[in-house]
Amino acid sequence: MTALDAPPPALSAPRAGRPTPAAAIIASVVVVELSSGVIQGFLSPLLKNLTTALGITVADLNWISIANLLASAVFTPVLSRLGDLYGHRRILRWNLALVLIGSLLVGVARDFATLLTGQILQGAIAGFFPLLVGILRNRPGAGDAESRRGISVMVAALVAGMTLGLFASGAVAASIDNPTGALWVPAFAVTVAFAVSWPLLPETPTHHVGGIDWAGGLLLCAALVAIMLGLGLGGAPGWAWGSLRLWTLLIGGAVVLAAWIAVELRVPHPMIDVTMFRRRNVVVVSLVTVTFSFCMFGLQIANPVFYGTTETEAGYGLGLDPLGIGLAMLPYLLAIALGALLAPAVAARITDRATLISGSALMAVGYALSAAAHDSATTLIAANALAGIGIGFLQHSTRTLAVEAVPHDQTSVGSGINELLISVGGSLGAAVVLTVSAAHTPAGATLPGLGAYTTSWTLCAAVSLLGAGFALLHRTRDDSISPARDTAAAGKEHQ
Repeated sequence: MTALDAPPPALSAPRAGRPTPAAAIIASVVVVELSSGVIQGFLSPLLKNLTTALGITVADLNWISIANLLASAVFTPVLSRLGDLYGHRRILRWNLALVLIGSLLVGVARDFATLLTGQILQGAIAGFFPLLVGILRNRPGAGDAESRRGISVMVAALVAGMTLGLFASGAVAASIDNPTGALWVPAFAVTVAFAVSWPLLPETPTHHVGGIDWAGGLLLCAALVAIMLGLGLGGAPGWAWGSLRLWTLLIGGAVVLAAWIAVELRVPHPMIDVTMFRRRNVVVVSLVTVTFSFCMFGLQIANPVFYGTTETEAGYGLGLDPLGIGLAMLPYLLAIALGALLAPAVAARITDRATLISGSALMAVGYALSAAAHDSATTLIAANALAGIGIGFLQHSTRTLAVEAVPHDQTSVGSGINELLISVGGSLGAAVVLTVSAAHTPAGATLPGLGAYTTSWTLCAAVSLLGAGFALLHRTRDDSISPARDTAAAGKEHQ
């Protein structure tokens, strides 16, 4: 018998014991995702005041988003692979501890360097989603339809956490004179998640085969950091787009990325199985993921700063205080949650491809309206909410399709690839918006001109349309039957 003929190695089961009730698992998953959302949402109401408190520009603030997303790109593949190898709960606990350390650093931050360091460690929240999906998908009796519902709940919890973070930090900032006092909000949220999930989440079967492809992981991290840093620095003083040092960084990153692909194709147990990208639908879902995350994270800093800017300061903006910014962003966040919760039913009715197209089209319309009618608070908020429904569709659909493309014992890696692409797309979007913002910021000023926002919204509308074009290429065996319907049909056949 050859090695290829040998049966696959058996999964090692966790210790026997009383099964954890499904309600306790879902509750724990929701609390962890709530904490992730708090971390992603708590800064928005504070951004305008932090420019004064820390003595930085709006362009500098984009580095928070870029650094956080770059860290996510580094953490995601490693944490996902470790979860599949050694148990999702075990790695999640270490993951939570790392994020808690970062949150404590953010809480004590009184300068930009400390805040940035804490945000980099908080970037490890990207590991939460794939590890939690691994727990949900590998529990007894979990099928694809149930996994889809679970993922929709997770996305909704993530958005609810962003909403909670918005209002918690906004309320704290409104009640005290020092805007940095609200930086303690994420530390509290992660502590609660740690305390709740530790005793309740069950361990999953582990697959002790192969180990970690550290060489591939290091090459991937180096490539992503070089490329994203190059994009982020482009246009900054000393880093003109035509400069040799900038293109050395970008081309060097591309060369390292090619070397990473070569390594992954040759090792027996790669960090990421790049052969998956030979499949048409995997490529399509990946491209759609990059386009929607480009817009979502690219505007993560710009929109709340626009809400908080006054006409007196810059000749544009809504002039809202931190709590008002939270209220203005609430429809957008609720729309994302609604889109994620509706996505499974929508996909079952109109197919996954139509859901991907619809989500991208809604984003394009929303951003186009933002660029055209930003003088009206009502119209701008409604336009962002429309884009939010599209983001909710895509948040759920891309994550679901990424997980269903891999076997159960590689669930976290499959989900991690999608989270990695979200980080890459988000980093690209943040870098581009940073460049646009810096180009429209006069020397000595902290706020950019209005053109920074109209250009960014228009660009995101175009990228969303590109995502819709990619989604047109998605194929299933029968476009009239979605995977959710296939699962339901199979269940009826066995009844």
